[in-house]
Amino acid sequence: MTLKQQLTEDMKTAMRGGDKHKLGVVRLMLAAIKQREVDERVELDDVQVLATLEKMLKQRRDSVSQFDAANREDLSAIERAEMVVIETYLPSKLSESEIEVLVDAAIRDTGASSARDMGKVVAAVKEKAAGRADMAVVSGQIKARLAG
Repeated sequence: MTLKQQLTEDMKTAMRGGDKHKLGVVRLMLAAIKQREVDERVELDDVQVLATLEKMLKQRRDSVSQFDAANREDLSAIERAEMVVIETYLPSKLSESEIEVLVDAAIRDTGASSARDMGKVVAAVKEKAAGRADMAVVSGQIKARLAG
């Protein structure tokens, strides 16, 4: 079962169970996926769906920081609750050591030797860590490795 099919099934289950919060968040996720499919005129696979969900999660993190700065705990709580539901569909995050192993392998595989090769390494790691690692952390590790 694809991730999109899983979301559709969970939407039906939430409807039947009367879970309005989960139903709303799942509908938001499906709408974002459908919007991207319409915009790009393609059928999204699981990797692309994960990227869409990661983007939604990042948007909510940004919103939470904005709401916290404005002392709007009520809105911040709503965003955090949505983040919990979205995170249930994402694969488990890689640990720091697992990311280091991926970065080392990507540097070795691409033959990277300087900061100019960073793009190749990031692309290689991104392919293997799709949805399982914060790419800001990954690029920071790559930059440190290639600089030193």
